[in-house]
Amino acid sequence: RRFLNAGHYQPIAEMVSRAVLADLPAGAMFGCLDAGCGEGYYLRQLAAAVGAGQSLAIPGLDISQWAVLSAAKQDSQPNWVVGSNANLPVLPGGIDRVLCMFGFPVYAEFARVLKPGGQLLQVDAGPDHLRELREIIYPALKPERPADAQLPEGFCFLSTETVRFPLAIDGAEQIADLLAMTPHLYRASAEGRARAAALVSLALTVDVRLTRFGRVA
Repeated sequence: RRFLNAGHYQPIAEMVSRAVLADLPAGAMFGCLDAGCGEGYYLRQLAAAVGAGQSLAIPGLDISQWAVLSAAKQDSQPNWVVGSNANLPVLPGGIDRVLCMFGFPVYAEFARVLKPGGQLLQVDAGPDHLRELREIIYPALKPERPADAQLPEGFCFLSTETVRFPLAIDGAEQIADLLAMTPHLYRASAEGRARAAALVSLALTVDVRLTRFGRVA
């Protein structure tokens, strides 16, 4: 929460909000489910980006009750739900957009809850995302896996875009916050975590890819 609220990932939030709101006509109610919302940062940014004449319902779901409680304490406007992507508490064909941020996509469930013509917006780390941190905490970086070219069943490919920018982090606490919100905290060895803990500043590359899939009838 501290790291995100400091604005370090604001360009990612802006890219996501633009993609969610694109092509939504004015004057109707639409729904966007954040499947794996964490503490709600991206949904709060999306709510702030909704323009005049647009009406968007924005439920957020996460398997962590602590994350959902944190989200609800920060903003009571969205509907926050504890649940799993494997069994979404949403009626079939009831949602216009599904957002999956650095999460665990369950494409069959996403296809089930999306309306025909609805969109799945999937955000993943690019090959250079936080490379400088990874080079410090791991003895060697694993070769990048090729992107999966196979379309999820029930979807067509619409577009992809990338946001990439430099990020300077100052202070051991902010570096620790960044590491704690990534899976690298649990994957790194004790020695790797110790090397990260000794840092007082860090220059990073943020490299994030957003892929839009359309729900086919």
